[in-house]
Amino acid sequence: MSSATPKVSTLPPEHRERLMAFAEDVYFESGHRLFEEHQHADRFWIVKTGAVTLDARVPGRGSPVIETLHHGELVGLSWMFPPYLCQSGAEAMTPVRAYEFNAPAVRSMCRSDPEFGASVLFWLGSVLAHRLQVTRVRLLDLYAPHGSGIMA
Repeated sequence: MSSATPKVSTLPPEHRERLMAFAEDVYFESGHRLFEEHQHADRFWIVKTGAVTLDARVPGRGSPVIETLHHGELVGLSWMFPPYLCQSGAEAMTPVRAYEFNAPAVRSMCRSDPEFGASVLFWLGSVLAHRLQVTRVRLLDLYAPHGSGIMA
């Protein structure tokens, strides 16, 4: 398994350029919460510099960090899929510079240009598959009984 989320660079160059036309530069101080679980997902980010942690609430266990994202990696997946509610939390682990995207505008472009939409969906699907595997492995690391023989 790759240690990094599939990056925006996996999009065909012409589609990456179209996506980046929506980008706004933003900055987050260390400790800033980008989003919380169940919050409406109306934005997403691509990390330029710094590190963002993804966490998941586990009843009775807090919110363990599932993955740390760096340069070129996507922060936020739920913006594309109804009901557009965040499935995890995200926090700037260090000062972060990122590209921020207006999710409704990108969704609209995906609907109006099926080829662009297919590229974005393929990229998001790759990221989602990776995140599910990372989450599974991390939760097994945290909560499987030591010596249980459960392997990732």
